[in-house]
Amino acid sequence: MKLWGGRFTKETDDLVHAFNASLAFDQRLYHYDIMGSIVHVEMLVKQGILEAEEGDIIKKGLETIEKEIEQGILSFDSTYEDIHSFVEGNLIAKIGPVGGKLHTGRSRNDQVALDIRLYLRDEIRNIQELLLYFMQDLLGLAEKYKDVYLPGYTHLQRAQVITLAHHLLAYYFKLKRDYERLTDNLKRVNVLPLGAGALAGTSYPLDREYVAERLAFDAVSENSLDAVSDRDFILEFHSIAATIIMHLSSFSEELILWSSNEFDFIELDDAYSTGSSIMPQKKNPDIAELVRGKTGRIYGNMLQLFTTLKGLPLAYNKDMQEDKEGLFDTIDTLKAILQIYPEMLKTMKVKKEKMYQACQKGFLNATDLADYLSKKGLPFRKAHEIVGQAVLYCLENQLELEELDYKQYQELFPGQKELFTADLNKYLAIKYTVENRKLTGGTAPEETERIIGKENKWLEDTLA
Repeated sequence: MKLWGGRFTKETDDLVHAFNASLAFDQRLYHYDIMGSIVHVEMLVKQGILEAEEGDIIKKGLETIEKEIEQGILSFDSTYEDIHSFVEGNLIAKIGPVGGKLHTGRSRNDQVALDIRLYLRDEIRNIQELLLYFMQDLLGLAEKYKDVYLPGYTHLQRAQVITLAHHLLAYYFKLKRDYERLTDNLKRVNVLPLGAGALAGTSYPLDREYVAERLAFDAVSENSLDAVSDRDFILEFHSIAATIIMHLSSFSEELILWSSNEFDFIELDDAYSTGSSIMPQKKNPDIAELVRGKTGRIYGNMLQLFTTLKGLPLAYNKDMQEDKEGLFDTIDTLKAILQIYPEMLKTMKVKKEKMYQACQKGFLNATDLADYLSKKGLPFRKAHEIVGQAVLYCLENQLELEELDYKQYQELFPGQKELFTADLNKYLAIKYTVENRKLTGGTAPEETERIIGKENKWLEDTLA
């Protein structure tokens, strides 16, 4: 069945029908199409556009169709063009000509805009819930590893000592921002387009505010042209999804490096690793690699829709049918990753001693030595220069900064002899360099505890 055809004298070519049809992928919108249709019918009855008896017949027919789809009694038939024609065609087959009144006062243009907004609204909330549970797991791991030291890196060079908890909390806050972006995205998603018609509204006395209230929309679109042509809210979601996967790809890159023999900081659980078909000794971080690889897929879905929409005149164009497959794929991919990733982290083995040993090489306390000198009155740039010379001396003699005592520093820098005192080595100890960073957002375990407590409270309130 087609929802059009009166002015056509020939049937659509079979290949053209297959090329034009969207039921193969938009069938997942059936629940939202029926939900919107039921409320639309209720509003038509309320406004006196349909008789109450007609409304009851149509509603019961729609409810039956939904049940039959969910029970597998009614299967999606490729002879239908899209989910809208499938629902309406089956409705008319069940209840007769009165089913044809369902479409009074609306177009497929505002109908599909409604369906995709209802669908995306639910999926955003599903993704947000997965993010919250992931964040909760990260806080639990941060509590577990708050006293585990590892090198922090810049340019993939060892830089300063941090804790594993501090590192995990960095990703916690990235995901928290992603959660908040989705909350903001919902403001643009949760706007009712139904009533915009094909592009110019309708002459029927529809009560759009009633429909918005019944479908829990926060606002009603205020321009019919914009309502049916707007896909900004999907573009915005794609951008947020791309940011989420970017964060997880970065995290995956670190897990991949850390699990290599060169780092040897972690071992991923067998359940989240695979082997080699030819090298029996191999244990590959394939799940982390696949997450990293799927980043390009999600980026591609975003770029595809930007490209599709970039040259379209107002209002609706058939090109806009291409807004769905990439969106569905991104949502499915992201949800799968957000379910797998926390379990991969919770089951990994952390090699604390290896991490600690790495902190003992590479002059990770060089900045602490510069701070030690500048706190005694030496300009920081001069302190930086002196520490650089000390590092050079240590490199030439295969030493670390903390292996020199204060008297050796006095001999190396006689002009600053009075700055190097017996307390020097205390300031260069790994434990002290971490615990001394007590400022807000610093690496000190006591600050980590404060952050974990504060964020646990936020999560508790948000999940309530």
